[in-house]
This record gives sequence, C-alpha cells and structure tokens, in this order.
Amino acid sequence: MMVFITAFSKNVREILRRCLVSLWLILPVFAWAAEIEISEPQIQLTDEGYSLSANFVFEFNQRLEEAVNKGVVLHFVADFELLKPRWYWLDDKVLTRSQTYRLSYHALTRQYRLSTGGLHQSYASLSDALVMLSRLRNWGVIEKTDKGFKPGDTYQAALRIRLDINQLPRPFQLSAIGNKDWSLASDWKNWQVTLPVETK
Repeated sequence: MMVFITAFSKNVREILRRCLVSLWLILPVFAWAAEIEISEPQIQLTDEGYSLSANFVFEFNQRLEEAVNKGVVLHFVADFELLKPRWYWLDDKVLTRSQTYRLSYHALTRQYRLSTGGLHQSYASLSDALVMLSRLRNWGVIEKTDKGFKPGDTYQAALRIRLDINQLPRPFQLSAIGNKDWSLASDWKNWQVTLPVETK
C-alpha cells in the first residue's frame, strides 16, 4: 500500500510539474498577444452578400523581416465571427470565417509576394507588401445562401488577425514558443452591426 501511495504522489508531482512548465511557456504568448490594433471594421452589402473591411496597425520587427528575407513564408490568419445575442443563454454563433495571407520573398525576382486563396500580388519592397496586408478590403464573409442570419437584424461581430506560428518550419516553431518577436497578433475586436437591407 505504501509503495502505491509513493508511486501515486510521484505521478501527481510529475503531472503538476509538466502543467507548470506548459503554463510558463503559454503565459508570455497571452501577455504579448495584442501586438496588432484593429480599426474601422465595416460590413457592407454586396451583390453576393456582405463583405468586411478593416485596418490593421502593427509594426514588423527585425526578427520577422530577417525570416522573410531568408525565405521563410509567414502565414497570417484573419478570423471572423458573427453572433446573435441571446438574453437567456450564451450567444448563438451564426457563422465563422477564416482567411490566410501568405507573405514570402522570392530571391530570383527580388520581390515580395502576398497571397490569399488563389490571388497573388507582388511588391518591390517589404513595406509595400505590409501596407497591403494592413488593409483588409472586401472580404466576402456572408453569402446570400448562408443560413442563420437576417438582413436588418443586429448582431455582434468579432474580428482578429494573428501570425500563425504553427505553419512555420519546424525549427522556427520551437524557437517561436514564448518568444515575443513571434507573437504578432491582435485581440478580438468586437462591435455591434445591423446588417444593411437591400433596397430596390
């Protein structure tokens, strides 16, 4: 019985130790999360549904610039949520959308490329590519065929953008954990929106 208790207490100590180490690694990421500010989010009516536009304010540090110039592709993920407030229960998540932007440098052409989906745009300088990255324009977040939303109703919208370190090459993923230089992300930007009604 004594052997069982001793072994059990060792296992508990080991589990607690691992939890503390994990927490120590994760906490800096949360502490440094708000490196990007989101401003002027707007949802507009289009022929296909509704599109989202917003501005991102951020500074690209030297570590990220060096990584891009050495051929590392950086993936930025924009996440959008539309929720219907409910007084009697948790808010109803009507829909979620994600869009990935890939920032890369091509040494042969000496150009920077910003890609999303099947669209690619090349730039002569990194600063030009970052200006485009900071301007989210006409992202189709709601289609007319989507269910769960009604034009004229009021919803809670939420937007964030983050550098996805999970899509970095493996050696960079390990060095990025708990490293402020790789923690480029925004908090969720929440705002109330009444979906415009189409006028005939």
